[in-house]
Amino acid sequence: MPLSSKRIAECLCAFVLTVSWLFGGGALLAQQATTAPPSSAQPKVNNAEFAATADAVLKQVSEITGLKLLTPLKKTLRSRDEIRAYVVREMDEEKKPAERYAEARSAEAFGLIPKNFDLDNFMIDLLTEQIAGLYDPKAREFYIADWIRPDDQRMVMAHELTHALQDQHFQIEAWEKAARPNDDAELAREAVLEGSAMAAMIDYLLKGTGHSVEDLPAIDPSVFAGDMSKSPKLQQAPQFLKDAMIFPYFGGLTFSTAILKPAGWSGLSAVFAKPPISTQQIMHPAVYKSGKVPAPVTIPSFEKLLGQDWAKIDENVMGEFGWKEILKQFLGEDRATPLAAAWDGDRYVLYEHKQTKQLILAARLHLDSEEHAGRFFGQYSDALEKKYLGHENVPRSSNFLTFDSPEGGVFWRCVGAECISVEGTSRAVFDGINGLIGWPAAPLASKSATAASGMAAINIAAFSER
Repeated sequence: MPLSSKRIAECLCAFVLTVSWLFGGGALLAQQATTAPPSSAQPKVNNAEFAATADAVLKQVSEITGLKLLTPLKKTLRSRDEIRAYVVREMDEEKKPAERYAEARSAEAFGLIPKNFDLDNFMIDLLTEQIAGLYDPKAREFYIADWIRPDDQRMVMAHELTHALQDQHFQIEAWEKAARPNDDAELAREAVLEGSAMAAMIDYLLKGTGHSVEDLPAIDPSVFAGDMSKSPKLQQAPQFLKDAMIFPYFGGLTFSTAILKPAGWSGLSAVFAKPPISTQQIMHPAVYKSGKVPAPVTIPSFEKLLGQDWAKIDENVMGEFGWKEILKQFLGEDRATPLAAAWDGDRYVLYEHKQTKQLILAARLHLDSEEHAGRFFGQYSDALEKKYLGHENVPRSSNFLTFDSPEGGVFWRCVGAECISVEGTSRAVFDGINGLIGWPAAPLASKSATAASGMAAINIAAFSER
């Protein structure tokens, strides 16, 4: 997907800071709050108290997960300024500035963040606000914020110390990066890490109650979102960023629970030997268990169609999670969820004009059936028209939509179970790409096509009512 959510989720612990569990009427309920800014009157933790608490939590988490501590773990307290410095350093080491720029521009091109959104500085401020503790696999060190009392940090410790144990057994940083350059596959591995740490944290919390994470009902992430007014930066975040932050934790928790129920913690550890290869496998654990893999999708190189003034700045995979976010942005979650579930593979490429910084976005999708491709065509046509509110000249047939926008021509076509969108360029470039992928020529605009556009709109409305 066009944002490395590892930058978001590797350090994020505030979502799991305060969890209270109530048992009644046979139902298991959950409530969670995010961190409030530290009070200046709140006493700071001392090193001895911190170390003793961390050692006790580490021992219990080791018992829960079955992962033994192989080597002593370094544990330190950090100030807010030190944590901010870590966030900045981690962002610089994780992705080069050009890569982060490309990811931000891709997110902008898909309509996931506003234009000219300062993603880097926003993420630094957000993570500094959110972090209560973290495990650094490079330094093999566990940090915790020095302004938070140990009694309030036990759950965060349980989460992050699970990462520490996993790192000693599975080398988590190398394991996660092994999915590159496929962003969707890397996000899936990240969800395993964060979801399993969430599961361990919950089992730690429920220890002695007679319940475990396996007793969880279906998990609705919105239950865990907490009161965002306590997190000003999170409240300001575009919806995509909020969802991208939550997904590895709660999407990963749903996946982890599905693995734990039949196999226990040994089964979850076995996932490191056979990692999921797409967010679809995280969102639908049965797909992971079935061994179904996405269809390979490519976009032929079309630099020659554009000329020397254009440069390719990004190319990757969105995955089911990414396409759900795109659809949700323009159609709402109820329409987006079933449409995205038909995902069976994709690829996107982004070009930027060297002088004007204009963008051309091309995306190719493979759906799981021709029927679902037809439905996807109709619904995404609606999304594109909502994305480009200033569009005009909208001829549309049963499988081809094109219109003019202030950013350039927009083209959307499906053939069989595949679809391709090209945004920000001319009909000549689209026709060239269409030919490179071996499709027959797309129809030319005509009055009949414009009339068909109205019929297609009726079909979209009818489908959305079903």
